[in-house]
Amino acid sequence: MAARNSLPDPVSVAKGLRIDRLCKRADFLAAARHLRRVSGAVTLEMAPTPESVRAPETLRLGFTASKKIGNAVARNRAKRRLRAAAYDLLPLSGRTGHDYVLVARAGILVRDFAALKDDIAEAARAAHRKLDDRPV
Repeated sequence: MAARNSLPDPVSVAKGLRIDRLCKRADFLAAARHLRRVSGAVTLEMAPTPESVRAPETLRLGFTASKKIGNAVARNRAKRRLRAAAYDLLPLSGRTGHDYVLVARAGILVRDFAALKDDIAEAARAAHRKLDDRPV
């Protein structure tokens, strides 16, 4: 059986990279301090995974929705939609050794699911382009 914070092995093998979940507030804050890209109903925050917790072929993923989205029911629904879209996209297009935080924005609850997936994909592409453009 898989650990609480990672996808089961059959899913990770079929999809590409393994996904671990971000749980600590410090990890969310670190991602917020680095790279941020906004696309449609999603904001993507991205940072390198700290060396102490980095694992091969693994990316870490977190989700957040503020009270601007609505009550607890609306925030939980927004995060469920983000999780479903992210688990479809990021194992294939994400980069190992990075933390991704998806932040729900206004309109996420009425956004078409295909459009939501496009928003996440575009934000990830923009973040990866920015990473590639940075001097080493």
